[in-house]
Amino acid sequence: MNILIIGSGAVGIGLATSMKSQNANISIFARGKTAKAIKENGIKRCGLFEHYSFSKDEVDVYETYDEIPKNTFDYVFITSKTTANDAISKKLNANKDILKENFKIIIFQNGFGNDEPYLRFFDKTQLFSARVITGFARPKRHISEVTVYTEPILIGSLQNQDPKELQEIADMITSSGIRCELTDEVGKHLWAKMLYNCALNPLGAILDVNYGKLTENQYSMELMDNIIDEIFEVLNASGYETLWSNSDEYKDVFYSKLVPDTYNHYSSTHQDIKRKIKTEIDSLNGKVIELGEINNIDVSTNKIIYNLIKSIESDF
Repeated sequence: MNILIIGSGAVGIGLATSMKSQNANISIFARGKTAKAIKENGIKRCGLFEHYSFSKDEVDVYETYDEIPKNTFDYVFITSKTTANDAISKKLNANKDILKENFKIIIFQNGFGNDEPYLRFFDKTQLFSARVITGFARPKRHISEVTVYTEPILIGSLQNQDPKELQEIADMITSSGIRCELTDEVGKHLWAKMLYNCALNPLGAILDVNYGKLTENQYSMELMDNIIDEIFEVLNASGYETLWSNSDEYKDVFYSKLVPDTYNHYSSTHQDIKRKIKTEIDSLNGKVIELGEINNIDVSTNKIIYNLIKSIESDF
């Protein structure tokens, strides 16, 4: 099995080591300092679960598509920031000859609708999405640390395709120590993560606090409540579903379990702002705004939060 991993951050390195531990042939598309670090040191996975280490000779690193052999890959894992999807989908389309005939693309990203840029060029039978709530960090450019585990990685299709062909992938990730399952309802689970991320990520970044602090005053809680309410209105209007039937049900779980369990966590949006790089806000609250406008739903709180993040980003 030959796998190309596009996105050499914590999730990408984590999945690369997981699949390599199960004897898959791994290639990583990386550039600059990250490519150099992997070429010199190989890749490692540490933290929770079993630790793995593979030498520089056990993983291929490509910095341009011209370097990649033709007719090579069975799978492509997209583990980049969602901000790169437009460019990556175009590059993959222009270099389809690196893919085998029955290839599959699996998107391991935050947000919802990340398959849409790829649907411009690839058939819906070739595209799958994963819900990842396992926490990965990158203490060094070639190392992924598993920091948090609460539920399995879930893989499915947003285009109503049967994911059964990906059972081998799920089994290999599970055998590496991180449980992974297939689902026919990946959309519901992605929207569950959207509710969590849209309420917490941008507000935590704007206020420069961890998740728990956001639940300790009435003002930030009111903003989060409004964001959650607006998302449920969008879901109802657009025909999407999640794991809770209404916003009150979700808020009960959100405040009693989800936030307390991750009290000290700082969001990826917060980390991006600190590093002065573009965030994934367009795939989070931006997607809510897009669907709200299509369905004539008031999403003004999501819009305010979105605009604040974009204002901060404008100086990057």
